[in-house]
Amino acid sequence: MNNKKWYQSPEMIVAFSALFISLVTAFIGIYSAFIDRAYARASVWPRLEIFRSYSDSNFSYGVANRGTGPALIQYAKVQYNLNYIEYWSDIAKLPNYTQSHLGNRILPPQNTIKPISYKGEESKAFLDMDKTLQIEVCYCSIYDECWVTNKSNNPQAIKNCTTDESEVFLQ
Repeated sequence: MNNKKWYQSPEMIVAFSALFISLVTAFIGIYSAFIDRAYARASVWPRLEIFRSYSDSNFSYGVANRGTGPALIQYAKVQYNLNYIEYWSDIAKLPNYTQSHLGNRILPPQNTIKPISYKGEESKAFLDMDKTLQIEVCYCSIYDECWVTNKSNNPQAIKNCTTDESEVFLQ
């Protein structure tokens, strides 16, 4: 009679080796899929930056997508003197200006929109407005990862873009 333990037989050593190799292969496959998903997300990551441009005869706000993927802008909020406004025209002292739609649009990577711009001798009125104006933009990637940013350009990750409809900037 053979007194070998079951785990010492050559067949069992081969079986355990095959099982170990299978487990390592499965782990590598799962890890590789995780890395691929992270790479895919990074390759289409949007990053919005809000900036102001000013000179004696020009003033504008810009929103630029400095990321690698499109930014799906869900909403924008604009506060003037601590009150939410719906349109630039809600600020009474502004001279004639050019405006572009800011909320609920797609901003491709490396593109910029100017929600408001002015050329003329009264650009100081816009600079005065800037002191009490806050802009907040909520945007998502194509993978539904969302961020909210403001004029400080420090995007904060959030679960989704929801807000009170009475605070949304409609322009």
